[in-house]
Amino acid sequence: MDRVFGKLRNLDAYPKINEDFYSRTLSGGVITVVSSIAILLLFFSELRLYLHTVTETKLVVDTSRGETLHINFDVTFPSIPCSILSLDAMDISGEQHLDIRHDIFKKRIDSHGNVIEVRQEGIGAPKIEKPLQRHGGRLEKDEKYCGSCFGAEMSDDDCCNSCEEVREAYRKKGWGMTNPDLIDQCKREGFVQKIKDEEGEGCNIHGSLEVNKVAGNFHFALGKSFHQSNVHLNELLAFQNDMYNISHKINKLAFGDYFPGVVNPLDGVQWVHETPNGMYQYFIKVVPTIYTNVRGRTIQSNQFSVTEHFKGSEIGRFQSPHGVYFFYDLSPIKVTVTEAHTPFLHFLTHLCAIIGGIFTVAGIVDSFVYHGRKALKKKMEIGKFS
Repeated sequence: MDRVFGKLRNLDAYPKINEDFYSRTLSGGVITVVSSIAILLLFFSELRLYLHTVTETKLVVDTSRGETLHINFDVTFPSIPCSILSLDAMDISGEQHLDIRHDIFKKRIDSHGNVIEVRQEGIGAPKIEKPLQRHGGRLEKDEKYCGSCFGAEMSDDDCCNSCEEVREAYRKKGWGMTNPDLIDQCKREGFVQKIKDEEGEGCNIHGSLEVNKVAGNFHFALGKSFHQSNVHLNELLAFQNDMYNISHKINKLAFGDYFPGVVNPLDGVQWVHETPNGMYQYFIKVVPTIYTNVRGRTIQSNQFSVTEHFKGSEIGRFQSPHGVYFFYDLSPIKVTVTEAHTPFLHFLTHLCAIIGGIFTVAGIVDSFVYHGRKALKKKMEIGKFS
């Protein structure tokens, strides 16, 4: 056993010096204190980096198919009443949704931004008194009212019992409602008067859309949109002498769920319209993004960049429907963002490098100082004797 311990003793790479040969100096003490402080500062800095997560970003080709795109929005129009503001969406596959109402909420606001009313549906129809059938005769006691669609019926059994149903039937036919006062249901409900009553008001519209994951657009138009000879129009073209201010503020616009670090460049953006009517267009490039946190939870979302353009009304040419348009396109590249902690072995390696490096440098500095002072002292002694 003594032979084994003797062999281990011979392997000692750190031979010890008898304390009688130690020489402690003031400079050595100062260097030791400075080195210890430096080691502590670097240790806590390295510990902070170890406790925090590091983010790794990669770019890969997006091979996903058949997915949908979730759009969350919150937009305020301070000068457009809710009664004439509608939301439409369409994409390059040919799918289109006009006057979307599902998961859409409107808030009537006054000129000071105060909420007057929260609205989820269109203008409601009052109770029908002394209703008439389409042929003009009075209803019997047990008969059901069936209002005329004024030529927009798809079949003889179709009924339009409210102004909104007439407008919808016209839209499906590709017709524009030129004069609502000529429609009995609209006249009875005071459709035009209600629009006039909301003059000077604004509208906040917020909600969400679920669209195909292909290029397309959604827009906030004035009036109910319809198609005529493959041209996108809206029924307010009949009132194109009216002037509309499409100033707006985008409180929120996101393509997908929130994840840490995401920046939505249109949040809080405000645009003030200096001339009446026109189209304000946002061209958006959507980049699919997958975020994975340190616990392995994955969030599939999107980031986007945007450019803007305003198109004013042009006299003598076809005028596109006034409103605010968001044209989006999908990037073929997907971004993967992964959060992770620094491995413990890396942390330990960095600590060893800090401690060993500082002690080595401190030892070199101390050696220079000690031998320098010793040489200087020797020269001074020689000078005295000479």
